[in-house]
Amino acid sequence: MSDCLFCRILDGSVPSKKVYEDETIYAFEDIAPKAPTHVLLIPKKHVAQLADMSPEDEPLVGALAARAAAIARERGLSDYRLVANNGEGAGQSVFHFHFHLLGGRPFRWPPG
Repeated sequence: MSDCLFCRILDGSVPSKKVYEDETIYAFEDIAPKAPTHVLLIPKKHVAQLADMSPEDEPLVGALAARAAAIARERGLSDYRLVANNGEGAGQSVFHFHFHLLGGRPFRWPPG
């Protein structure tokens, strides 16, 4: 989708600092990090938000979560937060499903 920022990152028209890539997942550093580690993990398939995921997408969501855990391990993080916002009211600003992997500092609950 040409109007989707993350799709433009995937096609190379918007630069990013790649952390990981395979045939279904792309992970990159957030340009406005909220923690020492702030990595975005996106599916290469465009799905606007978690609520739009179909049953066929379940393995993809699992793969994104597993890759987030692997990146956390690679960075020596034993404590981290994995966040998915669904909808504008929840804080989603780019409508291409993604996880935020945040770590490297203490977090409080509840967020926001």
